[in-house]
Amino acid sequence: MPELPVEPLNWALALLPLVVLLILLAGLHWKAPEAGPIGLFIAAGVAIIAFETPLEVLAVASGKGVWDAIFILYVIWPALLLYRVVDRAGAFEALHAGIERFSRNELFLVLAFGWVFVSFLQGITGFGVPIAVVAPLLIGLGVRPLYAVVIPLIGHAWANLFGTLAVAWLATERVVSLEDQTATLIQSGLLLWIPNLLAGLAICWLFGRMKGVAAGLPLVLIVSALHGGVQLGMVLISPVLAGFTAGAVALIALYPLSRWQRYSEPNEEISQRPVMDEKRFAEEEAPEPVMGLGMALMPYLVLTALTVGALIYPPVEEALAQFQIGPSFPAVEAGFGQEVEAEEPYSPFAPLTHPGTFLLVAAGVAWLIYRLRGAYRRWAEVAEPTPVLRGVVGDGLPASVAVAAFLVMSVIMDDSGQTDVLALGIAEVAPPIVFAFLAGAIGMVGSFMTSSNTASNILFAPLQDQAAGALELNQSTVISAQNAGGALGNSVSPANVVLGTGTAGIVGQEGRILRMVLPWAGIALVFLGAATVALQLFWPE
Repeated sequence: MPELPVEPLNWALALLPLVVLLILLAGLHWKAPEAGPIGLFIAAGVAIIAFETPLEVLAVASGKGVWDAIFILYVIWPALLLYRVVDRAGAFEALHAGIERFSRNELFLVLAFGWVFVSFLQGITGFGVPIAVVAPLLIGLGVRPLYAVVIPLIGHAWANLFGTLAVAWLATERVVSLEDQTATLIQSGLLLWIPNLLAGLAICWLFGRMKGVAAGLPLVLIVSALHGGVQLGMVLISPVLAGFTAGAVALIALYPLSRWQRYSEPNEEISQRPVMDEKRFAEEEAPEPVMGLGMALMPYLVLTALTVGALIYPPVEEALAQFQIGPSFPAVEAGFGQEVEAEEPYSPFAPLTHPGTFLLVAAGVAWLIYRLRGAYRRWAEVAEPTPVLRGVVGDGLPASVAVAAFLVMSVIMDDSGQTDVLALGIAEVAPPIVFAFLAGAIGMVGSFMTSSNTASNILFAPLQDQAAGALELNQSTVISAQNAGGALGNSVSPANVVLGTGTAGIVGQEGRILRMVLPWAGIALVFLGAATVALQLFWPE
C-alpha cells in the first residue's frame, strides 16, 4: 500500500481546516454555526485536491460524521429540555436562594459547581453532559453566562480519561498493546493531576484575580489532593471506577469544607468579581422562590441516581446495553491507497445506557413533579419564563448545525488521511525529546477535532506508539501524554463550546469563550509537555 505523502505542503494543507476554524471563531468572532460549515468545506476541498480522495470516501465519511453528530445531539437536546423544564419552574432562583443558606461564599460555590460537581458528572456521564448541566446551574448562582460556560470547560477537562467509567482508557487498551500497563496508568494519573490543579487555580483567578487565588488556595489544594490522589490510587485497583470515585470523594468533602468559616461566609476582601452578575439577584429584582433547595436540585439528583444505578452495577449495565443501534458503512479506498475498513455497524451505541436517555427521563420526572406541585403556575404569576419548547428549539437548532459540521469535518480529515499526515509529520521532524514534549499536543488536537478523548486515543494512540518505538522513547510515557492531552483538548473542543453556549443561552459567543479558554489550555499544555519530558528522562525503564 502506498505511503501517505508526509511532505511540508501536504502537512500544511492538512492543518489548514483547523487553522481556519480557529481564526474564524477566536479571531473574527464568527458564530460556530457559520464557521463550522466553512471548516467542513475546506477539509473536503483539501481531501479532494491534495489527498486525491474519491467522492465515495467523502460520502461514507460524511455519513459517519452525521451519525457521530446524532450521538452527541442526543445529549444536547435532552440537556436543553432539562434546562428549560427546570428554568420554567423557577428552580434556578430557588437554587440560588437555597445554596446561600448552605454557604454564602460565592467563590466556594463557583468552585463547588464549576470544578467539583462538574468533575463528578464527568466521572459517570461524559459526552458533554457535565457542561450542559453545570452551565445553567452556575447561571442560577448568579454567574455571568459567558463565565458559566468557560468555568466548567476548564473544570471538567482533567476527568475525561477515567471519567465516563474510563471509556477513553479502555479505548487506549484496545488499540495499543501496552508493554507496562501499570506504569502507563500511574503516569497518566500523574499527568492528569496537572490540569486538575491548574483548573482550580484558574477558576479562582477568573473569579477575583490574585485575591481570588489567595482566598481559594487552601480549598484548591485540598480538593486537588482528593481528586488527583484518589484517582491515582484507584487506577491500580479499578481504572473503570477511578474517575467516579475521585469525583465522589471530593463532592462529599464539600460539606465539611463548607462548615469552615473561611468558606461559609462571604469574602469581603474580593471587591472585584468579574465572574458574578451583580444585578441578576439584586434583592429588589429577585422574585420570591416558589420551591426549596431540595426541590430545585431534584432533577439533578434524579439524573445522578439514574446514571449511577444503570452504569455502576455491571449486571444492570450489561442488560441495558444489549440493545444497540448503529448504521453500517462499506469499506472504501482513499486517494493514496489506504483502506478505510468496513464498519458493521459503525460506532453503535446503546440507547438505554446513553446519557441522553438519562437526561430525558430526568426532564420527564422533573416536569411531572413540578407540574403536580403547581410550580409552573406559581412561578408564572411572579415572573415571565420562556416557554419550554420555544427555548429548546431556539437554542438547539444552531447548536445542531455546528456540531454536525465539526464532526463531519473530523471524519473527512481522518478517512482522507489528513489526520495521519499531521501526526506523522510531527514525528518525522521532531527530535525524541521534542516529540515527547509535543505528544500531549497531538492528543489535544485529536480531541479538539472530535470532542472526545476516546476518539482522540483511537485516532492517535497507535501513531504515538509507532513514533515512540521509532524514536526509542518510553512507550508508557508517550501514551500517557496522549491520554492527558486528549483529556485537555476537551476544554477547547468547538463541539463542547457550542454545547455550553446552547444550554447557557448565548449561542454566537463561541469565539469569546475560546479566547478565554485557549490561554489556560496553552499553559496547561506547556506544563504537561515539561512533565512528559521529565518522566521520559527519569522514569525507570
